[in-house]
Amino acid sequence: MAFSRVLCRAVSVVSPFVTRVTGTPTSCRPANISYLLNSVSRELCRGTVVVCSRNFSSLAKTTNSDANLLKVIDSEIKCAEESDDHDRVEEVPGGFPFTIEDNPGDQTITLKREYQGETITVEVHMPDLVTGENDEDDDDDGDQNDDNPNQSSIPLVVSISKSQGPIMEFSVTAFPDEISIDGLSLKEQETSEDKLAYEGPDFADLDENLQKALHKYLEIRGIKPSTTNFLHEYMINKDSREYLNWLQTVKKFVEK
Repeated sequence: MAFSRVLCRAVSVVSPFVTRVTGTPTSCRPANISYLLNSVSRELCRGTVVVCSRNFSSLAKTTNSDANLLKVIDSEIKCAEESDDHDRVEEVPGGFPFTIEDNPGDQTITLKREYQGETITVEVHMPDLVTGENDEDDDDDGDQNDDNPNQSSIPLVVSISKSQGPIMEFSVTAFPDEISIDGLSLKEQETSEDKLAYEGPDFADLDENLQKALHKYLEIRGIKPSTTNFLHEYMINKDSREYLNWLQTVKKFVEK
């Protein structure tokens, strides 16, 4: 009797649910109880199948997308590994005046040297490569005043400091066998962020003799074509190494 009362209580709780699902009222009789349990079981299984089906479909799409991405990444890695640039070691030429600080993962390298009481630091950026494939478009859309529109180059920031006083900072673009000074500014070694220092006129507006003298000033301190041409090749190789490492890191992330 007690078990029957328990079943009847259960029927009274789930009967409205079964009525909504099946459209058939349920009473507390053994036959109806059996029907009730079978109905609830079927509906629960049906709901589980629908949920599982949706989850499986979403998982399958994600898996296929990841597999396709990994396939493309593997192809890119193979191409990068077949390149001679990623593992080429550029021999530092004799008389190269700087020490090179090259940290994997950084997009710049740093050169340093001491010269007659001065500390010279050069920040070398990745090269701006010109392949020749889009030269016609560059001629149409580029700056017509650019003296070297179709030559690869590397950007440099040259900082010269002494024990006291401001830092002289040059913005330089190095082309093959040619160095262009884009700007020159003097900065205090400790400057407030709220203070905007006067950075001087455009370098191209300076007197021609002054421009030549400043080029000579940098040349004596090691910023000359023989230095920058080596740096150009060095940075091309670094760019290839960093790209390969980047691809491998992306692959590891997707595989997790």
